[in-house]
Amino acid sequence: MAIFKFVAVAALGLSLAACEAAQKEQLGALFGGAAGAVIGAQVGDGKGQLAAVAVGAVAGALIGSEIGKSLDRADELYMQQTAQRSLETSPAGTTSTWQNPDSGHSGTVTPTRTYKKNNGEYCREFQQTVTVGGNIEEAYGTACRQEDGTWMIVNS
Repeated sequence: MAIFKFVAVAALGLSLAACEAAQKEQLGALFGGAAGAVIGAQVGDGKGQLAAVAVGAVAGALIGSEIGKSLDRADELYMQQTAQRSLETSPAGTTSTWQNPDSGHSGTVTPTRTYKKNNGEYCREFQQTVTVGGNIEEAYGTACRQEDGTWMIVNS
């Protein structure tokens, strides 16, 4: 379940600006693998943590590749704008949707919990879906509000 958290990274921070499908697929695999490794590093400790990093990296790369292959730049913009707006203004439990009328791809962003860190930074946990060709991928993540008002994925 947590392994799909990297999709949220794509939603808020990644811009797969490559024009060709092969480049988007490679970038998706690269960023997905990196995000999967970060997520895996948060699981367990010792040898178990090392195994989780490896599994996370492989799973992230495979899923990132598929998403990179499928989403175009317009899809990403719809997804990013909806995520930013939802995290900034939507009450917990309220689902915001996006859809690219040209590709038919769509998704949702639902903030699930809001809290304030000791340093005064506001953070929100959220759930996200991306639908491409009838296939739905789910992601869970945490984003914190930056000084400039944007939301950035954090590893906590």
